Amino acid sequence: MRVPACVFCEIVAGSLPAATVYDDAAVLAFLDHRPLLPGHVLVVPKTHYATLGDLPEDQVGHFFVAVQRLARAVEEAMRADGSFVAVNIRISQSVPHLHVHVVPRRKGDGLFGKTFQWMRRPYPSEAAMRETRQAVVDALATPASS
Repeated sequence: MRVPACVFCEIVAGSLPAATVYDDAAVLAFLDHRPLLPGHVLVVPKTHYATLGDLPEDQVGHFFVAVQRLARAVEEAMRADGSFVAVNIRISQSVPHLHVHVVPRRKGDGLFGKTFQWMRRPYPSEAAMRETRQAVVDALATPASS
């Protein structure tokens, strides 16, 4: 099901551009155009579900296997120390389409201080975004991320 006013449904349909890093029959992942840190990926089901609670139980496994693969690939591609994986449900959910944030982390990256800092750090250029996208795609192609 596609919801026309939904930005993520429009990306899934190809009506809006995105720096896609992963695409299968049920799941699409792309770079967040306003990342918390470079390499920040959004993972969405291709069918519109507003929240995690709406995702049918028989699709949870496949969806989170994709999230798991992407977390490994993002860490590898960005040479990160780890990753932050998060789902907002209604509160702070800027797009009402289920999406998982996969953000590469490094010690001292400023994402967490005394409080969580949800500060966007745009890519310095389109070229930097393309390089990041290619690094994640390449990492997904390696056996460790499969």
